[in-house]
Amino acid sequence: MELRHLRYFNAVASTLSFSRAAEMLHIAQPPLSRQIRQLEEMVGAVLIDRESRPIALTMAGRFFYEQTVQLLARLDQIEDGTRRIAAGANQWFNVGFVPSAMYGMLPELIKRFRLDRPDIEIGFSELVTMEQVEALKSGRIDVGFGRLPISDPDIACVTLIEEPLMAVFPLGHALLKKSSVSLAQLAGERFILYPARPRPSYADQVLDIFAQRGLHPNIVKEANEMQTAIGLVAAGVGVALVPASVKGLHRTDVVYRPLSGKGICSPVIMNVRASDRSPLLDELRSLAGEIVLQLSR
Repeated sequence: MELRHLRYFNAVASTLSFSRAAEMLHIAQPPLSRQIRQLEEMVGAVLIDRESRPIALTMAGRFFYEQTVQLLARLDQIEDGTRRIAAGANQWFNVGFVPSAMYGMLPELIKRFRLDRPDIEIGFSELVTMEQVEALKSGRIDVGFGRLPISDPDIACVTLIEEPLMAVFPLGHALLKKSSVSLAQLAGERFILYPARPRPSYADQVLDIFAQRGLHPNIVKEANEMQTAIGLVAAGVGVALVPASVKGLHRTDVVYRPLSGKGICSPVIMNVRASDRSPLLDELRSLAGEIVLQLSR
């Protein structure tokens, strides 16, 4: 499948007319029709109902159209950003992050960094900590924000904050009568662990926290996404442990409780290439330090 197939299909799907699409694309109608047939053969589905008058998208065609609209729009953004960078108008800086980091200090850090450096084109990649290692080494990202310490001589790690963990319960749970709960109490509950993969990840951090205290949670479900895990808690499937900043979601179908034990935390760690001496990274580190100080006051 080539990009032209997607652009040709997009033109036909948006106009519901082979003739108008051909005019838009400045090609003849017969080769356009052949390209759409070829695309349908490649995806293994009929995308356009040619018997309808006017032509119509099949159910598969509607799904394919929705996806290609998003994909082509993103490609246009990439092309535009690339041209600006090549012309010297922007620098490119790509940030990798674990999803839970987006509920704490990271959004404020990125917002202030963008305000300070409007000349920079910032990209974002959702990656677990271990994925960030390869992304940093290959140059796909310039900085990563994760929760696991990385033991690799090529990666430098700076712990920005130690974020307390909180338990999440469904409404009406018996332990909500308490103002705080212990890990031993959570170990006796049906427990939801995330992410299920890839590993190692925050999930292993949680398991280690229990293991250090001689506890083994009763895991009844593993979810790939934090939001899914919290949704399963809301459904009464079990309980979970999340970073305290996640409480900012303000969901009305779950309740958070602090842990009674001290020092039960998950760090937010800034990961960079050990050899990277970029002034941009120095600025980002300095700004992160300022925000951490403000949060600690």
